[in-house]
Amino acid sequence: MFETLQGRLSKVLKNLKGQGRLTEKNIQEALREVRLALLEADVNYRVVKDFILQVEKRAVGREVLESLSPGQQVIQVVHEELIRLIGGEGRGLELTHGKREILMLVGLQGSGKTTTAAKLASKLKRQGRSPLLVAADVYRPAAIRQLEVVGEKVGVPVFTMGTAKPEAIAKAAVKKAEQEGHDTVLLDTAGRLHIDEEMMQELVRVKSAVRPDHVILIADAMIGQDATSQAQEFNDKVGLSGVILTKLDGDARGGAALSIRHITGCPIYYAGVGEQLDALEVFHPKKMADRILGMGDVLTLVEKAQSAFDAEQAKAMQEKMRKETFNLEDFLAQIQSMKKMGSLSELVKMIPGMASNKMLAGMEVDDGELVRVEAIINSMTPEERHKPQIISSSRRKRICRGSGTTIADVNALIKQFTQMRKMMKVMAGGGGKKGPKTIDPTQLMMGKMKKKMKVRGKKRGRFF
Repeated sequence: MFETLQGRLSKVLKNLKGQGRLTEKNIQEALREVRLALLEADVNYRVVKDFILQVEKRAVGREVLESLSPGQQVIQVVHEELIRLIGGEGRGLELTHGKREILMLVGLQGSGKTTTAAKLASKLKRQGRSPLLVAADVYRPAAIRQLEVVGEKVGVPVFTMGTAKPEAIAKAAVKKAEQEGHDTVLLDTAGRLHIDEEMMQELVRVKSAVRPDHVILIADAMIGQDATSQAQEFNDKVGLSGVILTKLDGDARGGAALSIRHITGCPIYYAGVGEQLDALEVFHPKKMADRILGMGDVLTLVEKAQSAFDAEQAKAMQEKMRKETFNLEDFLAQIQSMKKMGSLSELVKMIPGMASNKMLAGMEVDDGELVRVEAIINSMTPEERHKPQIISSSRRKRICRGSGTTIADVNALIKQFTQMRKMMKVMAGGGGKKGPKTIDPTQLMMGKMKKKMKVRGKKRGRFF
């Protein structure tokens, strides 16, 4: 979503960093470019004005102009102010343990409110809470059925009362939650195609009926400036506790994410980053600022790795490497775990410095390479996966036919796997007095991928 903004800001800040001496004049010129970049990204003009004033106030001060590295100082100021603009600390939604809490989800039609309700319920369930989804949208065709379907997928019960009054549904749902021991009630309220007085009055009635602990706006990050005005309207009429941004994985310019927090004063709890019902991440302003300024996102990379790789499996894999029994079947399992982390192109962008790397800018990061490697290994017999050295010329031809690849592809995979296993053997058996080194095959694969990207530059090549 932030690719255009990231490119513009990276260019401006790089030019600023290259200046031998900073003056108020060249800082003003740089900030003018930053202002244009933010406005083009659909950031609200009031937000841009405040941001530029704060950066300018700090950037032209003595501590920056007289520092040994003024360009870097200005970049640090922009980074810190961007974090402040987006919201400072990111903690997600904090609920009180042992207390029943009511969450009222509001927003317009098409913002992803019903799907987000299920995502949030699933996340809270994984945190040990007992959520109850409530179908309070009685106007949109199939809204109730949609909530029942997604609720079933995440294993959370759904309370319905047909087309009764939304406030009556909300009250009955809270009573049902008390009877059945649910400590979290999520009200999926009705939206409209646009904000109108009738919708707002209905939301006010629902709020008065059950007195929710949190009123959360579900805002579509792809609609730009409109998201900001919608957030302001909902906050003025209903009173918001926080915001969840949806479709943050889209291709819009991202201005809503940078504007809503500043305009409403409400924190952004989560961000929807995909269609899957587990694609809801805590919104971290620092991580967002890092990515916008091309500083990578190591924290998210680590979180994805932790969720994709099982600790016991990793331990067993290390033992196999130590005993030199690591084979292509294990290699396939590692690739499949790695795919759970997301596409290679997205993972690469999280590596600090890689998003702004000139070689990477013109290079195609092909996720199809993993598919081809999987196809080749899947076309082998169990014996061939365990002992690739037995793969003769005739076997290679059979594997090619089964995987839809070439002899060169099969040869390259076997050669690279053999080299990797030798490297693992050396690292697992080495270490001198300190003993064997601990090695994660995924780290080795990522390292080989990054090394090949540096060597090949703009050429398209394999990563393993």
